[in-house]
Amino acid sequence: MNEQEILNNETTLRDYLRVLFRHKAVMLVTVLTVCFTVFVGLKLKTKVYEAQVKMLISAEKQVEAPYYKEFYGSRNVQQTLTQSEIVKSMPVLSRVVRALHLDKRPLDDEKNYSSKLKAKIIEYRTAALKRKLARLTPEERRFLLFRMAVENLKKNIKVEPIRDTNMFTISVRDYNPVGAAVIANVVSRAYVIFDLEQQLAELRLKYGEKHPTIKLINENISRLKKTLSGEPLDDIEAIGPASVKIIEQASVPMKPVGTPKIITFIIAVIMSIFLAIMLAFIFEYADQTFKLPQEIEKTLNLPFLGSIPKRRLGDRLLLHNMNRRSPYVNFYRIISDQLYILLKDKKIKSILITSTEAKEGTSAIVANLGIYLSQKAGHKVLLIDANLRYPSLHKLFKLKTMSSPKKVEGQRKRKMSKTMHLSSENSLGLAGILEGNATLKDVVKHVDKKLDVIEAGTTDLNPVILLDSSNMDKMLKQAYEEYEIILIDCPNLRGNKDAVIVSSHVDATVIVINEGKVRRQVIQNAIRPLKDKDKRILGVILNNRTFPIPRLIYDHI
Repeated sequence: MNEQEILNNETTLRDYLRVLFRHKAVMLVTVLTVCFTVFVGLKLKTKVYEAQVKMLISAEKQVEAPYYKEFYGSRNVQQTLTQSEIVKSMPVLSRVVRALHLDKRPLDDEKNYSSKLKAKIIEYRTAALKRKLARLTPEERRFLLFRMAVENLKKNIKVEPIRDTNMFTISVRDYNPVGAAVIANVVSRAYVIFDLEQQLAELRLKYGEKHPTIKLINENISRLKKTLSGEPLDDIEAIGPASVKIIEQASVPMKPVGTPKIITFIIAVIMSIFLAIMLAFIFEYADQTFKLPQEIEKTLNLPFLGSIPKRRLGDRLLLHNMNRRSPYVNFYRIISDQLYILLKDKKIKSILITSTEAKEGTSAIVANLGIYLSQKAGHKVLLIDANLRYPSLHKLFKLKTMSSPKKVEGQRKRKMSKTMHLSSENSLGLAGILEGNATLKDVVKHVDKKLDVIEAGTTDLNPVILLDSSNMDKMLKQAYEEYEIILIDCPNLRGNKDAVIVSSHVDATVIVINEGKVRRQVIQNAIRPLKDKDKRILGVILNNRTFPIPRLIYDHI
């Protein structure tokens, strides 16, 4: 990815795509989770068919009855709703259950219409119910099954008034489309029978048992009871003499209720994508770490010197890949060129490179910059490991370290060896210079033709006291005469005051920030001592930077 990006505040398509690709894992998990959940939910949902009967509350009948004439004209919505609730009453539903033997249905009847996944659950529930029924007496078992059938039927019946009319609909749902139509017709007829029985009771009180109207109603009740099989009737016969009439009988539904499963799944996929995008942007704006050069310049008000991409597994020090086509060479070239321009323009020779947190990769950056500036740019470079607490430059360059003279002397006495001796190869490092036990020439180790390294060495003294000594200035003054560029590695700013002390001895400081690791407020607080003391901060290097947008897409947008 080209590092020469335009650092402006304008939001471009790349900015949006960068957010999406950076959080692609979150988006993928979100989409898969939602789609999988919906898919399982659809598998657990058995298709249900709905049959509908249309009813009319007329308050009239073919046989004249003063009671119903009085009732006519006083109807309202509340009366319609009252009649609707009667449909779901126990007397009506009990008659339906007995007529269709719904309590004799297999307990796992739904399994015949469900998916294999739902069938497993039905089998488990059925087995548990059978164990419960086995503990009951035959009479208790019959009563429980009957009540369960009534409650299940009640749950699957919906009664709705038709607006601005005296009509309402009775809707019945069932897994079997034919069964739904049969049950809906029987429910409507059972309701009409219940209405006729109410008429009969009223007329008996008014006229007695031998009135012709009472005989006619009894005949109608008997005739309707014979139709409780659910078979379709002639329209005239279905209307009947009751004050509630069947206007339209139920027919077998052709399609299941609700949105088709494939449409539901497609909608779920689309919605999951929107949800994933929304979560990606929420995560992005909730993240208070630095991820882009624009954020560094805007928040810290410091120049952006360049970035180093995230190291892949197996990547080694740039020294081993300098003559090959390493993807890191170009990034170090940009930083090195920019540093050299700043050094020349501001007449700077020594640069402290530090970070705000531990394990930010500062030592590797110091080493690689030294390698590039010496090998490719041809400058004479000195690298100094000022991390007296946790030194690492000697590990990167595989330098042999040496202990202090006292420890060496103790080892010599214990081993009684005449072969051990101090030499330029076993130097004391920076600690030796600061303690006054060695000179610059004694501790310098040659890594390459134009690259030298001073390792940290070991000391029993407080590093802060050593680094703030006058020997530090003397050593740097001598180094200025021999080297063009001096890069100093130092502990992080938050852990201790070492970096702040060293910054007072060098010409400038460079801050290393790891992408997406440390919050902005923490970094601002960490570098505040440098700003408060007017220490020159050249800029910021963004380490372990990721480029989420694939190159093929990036180049075309």
